[in-house]
Amino acid sequence: MGWTAEEFGASHEGWAGALLADGTEPGPVCLDPGNGSGFRQTREWWAYNGILNRPRAAAARAACACGWRGAAHYPIDLGGEDPSGLYEQVIDGPRDDWERHLDEVEARTVPLPAVLADLLERLEDQLNNLAGQAPVAALKAVAALERVTRSVARDAAYIAEADDLSWESIGTGLGISEKEARSRLSHYTGRR
Repeated sequence: MGWTAEEFGASHEGWAGALLADGTEPGPVCLDPGNGSGFRQTREWWAYNGILNRPRAAAARAACACGWRGAAHYPIDLGGEDPSGLYEQVIDGPRDDWERHLDEVEARTVPLPAVLADLLERLEDQLNNLAGQAPVAALKAVAALERVTRSVARDAAYIAEADDLSWESIGTGLGISEKEARSRLSHYTGRR
């Protein structure tokens, strides 16, 4: 796929999607890598070039795995300098639209207390500095941090479940889908 944000995982993978001349979004197309080992599906605009009975894209827009679609449409000229369709034309706009969507997702998440956000930022700086000066010490610190986060994550997951929070509210608070929220909490509690 096109774009990812580590914080939101698969819930908010983005791409520049295709729009047909009538304004509709076509279904995914299958790509053959040519080695017979399998096909890959895509919804990225460049795959809709009219070749092999594929529909021809007239415009692109930002799209996200969560179902969000950007309002802006960016015209595509597939007949220009590369009639073979082998080289991807650069379309400015969709990625910026998707990043603004992620800003909106982030704004709906549970805010971290300022003191904790600051502490995490300082911890990251300290660990990066330590990694450059004493990499083994940095690895030891990371191992200790992993133990702490595993323990806190397990406790927080159990408490969230005991508080009977909805999967929708947990997902929104984390900026991920309900399905991914269930998976994350199951991972934290060790119930796979």
